[in-house]
Amino acid sequence: MEELKNTTYHFVGIKGSGMSSLALVLHEKGFKVQGSDIDQYCFTQRDLELAQIPIFSFGKENIHEGLTIIAGNAFPDTHEEIHEALKQGLPVIRYHKFIGDFIKNYCSIAVTGSHGKTSTTGLLAHVLSGIKPTSYLIGDGTGHGEPQAEFFAFEACEYRRHFLAYAPDYAIMTNIDFDHPDYFKSIEDVYDAFQSLANQVQKGIFAYGDDPYLRKLKTDVPIYYYGIKETDDFQAVNIQRTTLGSEFDVVHHGKMIGHFSLPVFGLHNIFNSLSVIAVSYMEKLDMELVNEEMQSFGGVKRRFSEKKVSDMIIVDDYAHHPAEIKATIDGARQKYPTKEIIAVFQPHTFTRTIALLDEFAEALNLADVVYLCDIFGSARETKGNVKIEDLGDKIEKGGQVVREENMSPLLDYHDAVVIFMGAGDVQKFERSYETLLSTTKKNKM
Repeated sequence: MEELKNTTYHFVGIKGSGMSSLALVLHEKGFKVQGSDIDQYCFTQRDLELAQIPIFSFGKENIHEGLTIIAGNAFPDTHEEIHEALKQGLPVIRYHKFIGDFIKNYCSIAVTGSHGKTSTTGLLAHVLSGIKPTSYLIGDGTGHGEPQAEFFAFEACEYRRHFLAYAPDYAIMTNIDFDHPDYFKSIEDVYDAFQSLANQVQKGIFAYGDDPYLRKLKTDVPIYYYGIKETDDFQAVNIQRTTLGSEFDVVHHGKMIGHFSLPVFGLHNIFNSLSVIAVSYMEKLDMELVNEEMQSFGGVKRRFSEKKVSDMIIVDDYAHHPAEIKATIDGARQKYPTKEIIAVFQPHTFTRTIALLDEFAEALNLADVVYLCDIFGSARETKGNVKIEDLGDKIEKGGQVVREENMSPLLDYHDAVVIFMGAGDVQKFERSYETLLSTTKKNKM
């Protein structure tokens, strides 16, 4: 890539979570970076602005000689900027294709799975970078380009089989579950995609041992399973889950390799950390240093991000799949075992909502009370054959629909935990509730 130092990388859709991360990586590597996107504020743009990376509104006038275009996967070749770049004969590289070439310069670890990718990549990046020079790309919009990096940790998305652009040294596979029903036909179709990626991994795969589909993988490289059973290659034992976090020992083929503490919550985070410990162990890193780094992990953006307003704990979480909802509620129960848990959920895309309607209801019923927000569409899908009330009808613990302009039903709860979950714009409902809560408290004073 050194020969491209004189070019400017222009990101079409720079506010996308992966795109913003990559832009930060290249910027810190010393490359010239800019990008364009919609004008609406996105949480990913804060780090871009702090790095003084120029962000423009979409427009074909942004495209000119001297640019190399990195195109976000959400935008077709007919997008005005991509179309103009092709018309001018400029290089246009898709996001996943660019990363596929970029990782060849490092010991690369791809983190993939139907869910759990971002949290696991965040922990992996935190641990590795505290011990060895590491670059990383996390799906919460965080990216770092270390000039002398040995490792490159990155999130690899299965949607439309984009991760098949990668041939990483290692892969962490957190699970195989049915998601993205607008693309995948069945769970077997999802499994086929992961099997294809497994065939491209160079050194080894770290896979969650309780996942039946991950257990079916056939590869030429070793597969190391992690979990809490004796059949797992890396097994967590002596687990203690408290309101401060989790502690456990790890055994590898009968040998104790270390004691670990994790200041985050939920059984899923123990599994995520096992994959990171396993990678570190196989790369011969000091297990005591790994434990030290894990203890200072503060989590990733939009994963159990919490604040206190008045007497309420308010949690913002990206959970948009039933398995993620269960994990988030489990984490809340661990940290706040005596508090009432109120879930406010915004489904993301109509196809996912209708395909997983029963599973969503089952997961949400793990909360004490449930409220729903209207379904959030996407650039590819603006309407569908399902209404938010269809989900509400299946939920035993409530299911009342709330609106941004009227979050007053939530004022009925005190000294409780409200979890806002979704991958769309559920944060606007959270902000509305916070404003209402703060105003109500002032009026009572």
